[in-house]
Amino acid sequence: MAAPTGIKSPTRARIAARTLRTDRWWLYPTFTALVLLAFVAYATYRAFSGEHYFAEPYLTPFYSPCVTTECVEGSSHLGTWVGDWWPFSPAVLILVIPLSLRLTCYYYRKAYYRSFWMSPPACSVAEPHRRYTGETRFPLILQNIHRYALYVALAYNVLLTYDAVMAFKSPEGEWGHMGLGTLILVVNAVLLGLYSLSCHSCRHIIGGRLRNFSQHPVRYRAWGMVSVLNGRHAQLAWASLVWVAFTDFYIWMVASGTWSDPRFF
Repeated sequence: MAAPTGIKSPTRARIAARTLRTDRWWLYPTFTALVLLAFVAYATYRAFSGEHYFAEPYLTPFYSPCVTTECVEGSSHLGTWVGDWWPFSPAVLILVIPLSLRLTCYYYRKAYYRSFWMSPPACSVAEPHRRYTGETRFPLILQNIHRYALYVALAYNVLLTYDAVMAFKSPEGEWGHMGLGTLILVVNAVLLGLYSLSCHSCRHIIGGRLRNFSQHPVRYRAWGMVSVLNGRHAQLAWASLVWVAFTDFYIWMVASGTWSDPRFF
């Protein structure tokens, strides 16, 4: 039988206490777990509800692009590609794209590994697992799709930007108008775009595999800008997560007639 490679390894210090920390280290993983569970519960309900996701000219990001024949009239800005054979809500087809990026994101791995798997729950706190296998086995080996998920997510950001531009129409379809929903969709597109660009993989794609930055001044400048964003990746991850849920909630309230959308011009 192979020797343990986790916290019970014979090369580790023999400390009986799980941790010597005296601060409330458990607050961060607990809060993270609660927020993520709240988002998952909300997103799941909205994805399967199949209603109140479009209020001319606003389309919630949870249902964008709405490409099934079940989409309400006017919400299929890019046409319908999926026929009646799709048995679920249109959002179930779309949310796979941002979900694949969020689940494999380096920051979110840290967040939910600590919060749900306690691997480890915090710095200087021993994890309860006897062995450590890393991301070499199913299902964690699927984390390796992160870079490819980023490519798809960047294209998805373009679609969300398109939705924000379409929001400058009036409910009657006239251009040059703006409501509170327009502003919310614009902020949503910006935050999600910055979150994708601040990704560690995006930084490596732009500036990686270069032997000499001086021979690639454009990529070096782009790498520098993305590096600045990368330093705020955690904040952008949370801000974009909360805001996309708020954006969907706002459009839900407007589409259901609960709220009216203030028009600026």
